[in-house]
Amino acid sequence: MRVRLLTRVGCHLCDDAAEVLARVCAETGTGWDTVDVDSDDELRAEYGDQVPVVLLDGREHDSFRVDEERLHAWPGGRPVPELVERKPGIFD
Repeated sequence: MRVRLLTRVGCHLCDDAAEVLARVCAETGTGWDTVDVDSDDELRAEYGDQVPVVLLDGREHDSFRVDEERLHAWPGGRPVPELVERKPGIFD
């Protein structure tokens, strides 16, 4: 899974998102990087009003606030047990 955080300087929500990503990616052994949306005209035009934005495998996953449980549940990530539908007999 490829994880990218779109951010900008001075964004306190971006700092919060980076803390969540650092924790989850450390738990899952996944690398991640950050890109400042203001460094690219196309990124600024598309995401400038939404930062922070988390992209997983190039697809938008979260913006403004990172939902840690949803991040864990992303296909290819480590599923959160509470989010996995349990059917009688399959796991017992």
